[in-house]
Amino acid sequence: MPRPDKPVRTPTSTVLDELLASTPGEQVTLEWFMDRLGDRSFGLVLLLLAFLGMLPGVSTIASLLLMVTASQMLLARPHPIFPRSVAKRSFEVRRLARIVGRFLPVLRWFERFVRPRWVTPLEATKRTVGGVVLLLAGGLLTPVPLSNIPLALTIALIAFAYLEEDGVLLCAALAVALAGLAATVIVAWGTLNATGWVLSLL
Repeated sequence: MPRPDKPVRTPTSTVLDELLASTPGEQVTLEWFMDRLGDRSFGLVLLLLAFLGMLPGVSTIASLLLMVTASQMLLARPHPIFPRSVAKRSFEVRRLARIVGRFLPVLRWFERFVRPRWVTPLEATKRTVGGVVLLLAGGLLTPVPLSNIPLALTIALIAFAYLEEDGVLLCAALAVALAGLAATVIVAWGTLNATGWVLSLL
């Protein structure tokens, strides 16, 4: 059941659907999104950037923006703040809408079971999520083909659990994140070792 002192929350899938449907053109800026996110700003920014992190050629930019957002969560800022040059950067709506559209049915399926439970302290939860996402976003910069996809998916799952205030799902997502980080470190270490071995033969 939702918290008695709060109104019933609009499902995240509905918020995303309405947000993308209201875009004014083929490209929109990060500032445009920020002006419309309201009290879910951190969670929705994480979710949208996680989706962007799955796109070829955009994952590096998305990872840097995720690191900025996660750092501000660690500092318990009330909402994300980006430099003006970053906030004015445009994103292609069609590409973002296409990948978000793929996940909307999944989000709607999850929303049948997700609800506020295992309520955790708001500031502590924000800092914890920020710290884990900061590590995951750093992993997106790893030069391993397709390694961005599982990491971005994990960030999306954490963001969704955080948005829905579901402590059970959030704990599961954080566990997945730790496993993903361990796997990324192992793969990166193996790649570096293999590169060093090849160079030693030259």
